[in-house]
Amino acid sequence: MATAGKVIKCRAAICWGPHQPLTIEEIEVAPPKDHEVRIKILATAICHTDTLPMEGMVTNYNYPSILGHEGAGIVESVGPGVTDIKPGDKVIPLCFPVCGLCRCCKHPNANTCDRIDGGKYIGLMADGTSRFTCKGKLIHNFLTSSTFTEYTVVADIACAKIDDHVALDRACLIGCGFTTGYGSAVNAANVKKGSTCVVYGLGGVGLSTVIGCKINGASRIIGIDINKEKFVKAKKLGATDCIDPNDCSKPIHEVIAEMTDGGADYSFECIGNVDTMLSAIKCSHYGFGVCVIIGVAASDARICIDPILLLTGRTVKGAFIGGYKCKTAIPQLVTEYLAKKFEMEELVTHTMPFEKIMDGFKLLHEGKSIRTVLNLHGGKKC
Repeated sequence: MATAGKVIKCRAAICWGPHQPLTIEEIEVAPPKDHEVRIKILATAICHTDTLPMEGMVTNYNYPSILGHEGAGIVESVGPGVTDIKPGDKVIPLCFPVCGLCRCCKHPNANTCDRIDGGKYIGLMADGTSRFTCKGKLIHNFLTSSTFTEYTVVADIACAKIDDHVALDRACLIGCGFTTGYGSAVNAANVKKGSTCVVYGLGGVGLSTVIGCKINGASRIIGIDINKEKFVKAKKLGATDCIDPNDCSKPIHEVIAEMTDGGADYSFECIGNVDTMLSAIKCSHYGFGVCVIIGVAASDARICIDPILLLTGRTVKGAFIGGYKCKTAIPQLVTEYLAKKFEMEELVTHTMPFEKIMDGFKLLHEGKSIRTVLNLHGGKKC
């Protein structure tokens, strides 16, 4: 492309500090260096995880930064050493890269990687520098992806080539939200046919978990949320029961135990609240229940648990991005989506231009959206 090797000026939504709105600014995006890829982002969705730095809920976070981690676009150019991706490819930036060399990458049951920035939040490329500047100031990246920008630069190990036929305003959800929930059910928990599942939180991740539980053949799927407006969509996607804990006279885990002959086979916490995490553990059946923690809590949050809950046979595990190794799993999920193995249309409740990004966050906070997708280049079909 004509811009290859040159600095690109474009728009980005910058998070200058905690408790401040994102502002659309003109930034400079430097060309990719060794083993890096510059991507023209066409669509990106708003995820609750993006709110954590905005609300000051991440300890030692490096501001200013460009948030966003659930995007899709087209490769503009690649740096030296990139062999599996070329200009013009449709891709999804990965918030969970796969270097293929570290101990976790080589372990068949792990999907973390030494190059993951989550938890560290350094916000720089491998050489310790940034490809983003604004008004002469260095701008950090977010979760090795940064999709709230018209152009981003990522490492080649944090970029997955996907089928050229997929619509990017749907594929972007596979970058995080859909894959996190769906994969937690079908991959991390491996929900069994005929089982009973409980899903705490019916947002984008929770509803994706419901989809996964249904596809794996769960006979009963109980959705938990304090927003009853989400119940219709949850039942359409596969939930058999929906409960608002505020309507119950006793703790929700006790209600579930009564409904399920002592507890669920599988429970999923999709909110990121330590109280609901504990409830999800308690609602799983002693002896064999599996609880999967999916929601991302504030970095200083702590959970206190009675050891007897585990000694009596429950399993508690976590699942980032559904436990998938993203470099290979995300292209496969895109292929399965195109083959109509699952639907994601119900997850997208709002579509708006990039400059309306704070309106999208308002909808999220008010509980009026599941996923808002932003079009970054004039709202053209992508």
